Amino acid sequence: MSTLNTHARARGPGHLRRLLRLVGLMSVLVWVGIPAAARAADVEAGQRKAEVCIPCHGVGGNSTTPAIPSLAGQPPLYTYYQLLMFRGQQRVDPQMSPLAASLSDADMQDIAAYYAAQTPVASRGPGDPAKAELGQKLVRAHHCDACHAPGLIGQKHIPRLAGQHYEYLLKQLGAFKAQTRTDLEGSMTMAAQPLSQEDIETLAHFIAHLQPRP
Repeated sequence: MSTLNTHARARGPGHLRRLLRLVGLMSVLVWVGIPAAARAADVEAGQRKAEVCIPCHGVGGNSTTPAIPSLAGQPPLYTYYQLLMFRGQQRVDPQMSPLAASLSDADMQDIAAYYAAQTPVASRGPGDPAKAELGQKLVRAHHCDACHAPGLIGQKHIPRLAGQHYEYLLKQLGAFKAQTRTDLEGSMTMAAQPLSQEDIETLAHFIAHLQPRP
């Protein structure tokens, strides 16, 4: 994958964007499988099933705990995908792994649909102007919006980053760089490698202050 990435960068950002989207989509289709997509999700059922999530992820999926992500407005495939990873132990967390172990595919789809239908809260304002400018440059330089969509609002199996907690973003970017958190297609692990700690802090600050809605 690193060789593909080197060739893609050499051919320009447009080619890299297309490659990352293709690899990501292929990974999801193979890992999630067609049967899971055949059932229509039930938002109302998802609301009931998500009640157990409120203490950590907040009412309507808007977390008030800096280390815990907000789920409101996340693309449904992303949330479903992550729950599958927790259940299958590709991601491990003391709270999430036991919870996901008890969920069926239908439960996960319903919960994901419910959170996708919720409105994320507004961001925390513009933040530090200097960091905002540097953050924008880093987003462009590393093609973050190629996968996460313009404004970093997420798409398909790629999460919404805009307006997410600074502390959570900082931790996850650090984990991708240290390769202690995995993503099946490897794009985030790969993208995090050239980032310095200062880059990670700047990106996290910039993203946390973006508006989470288009």
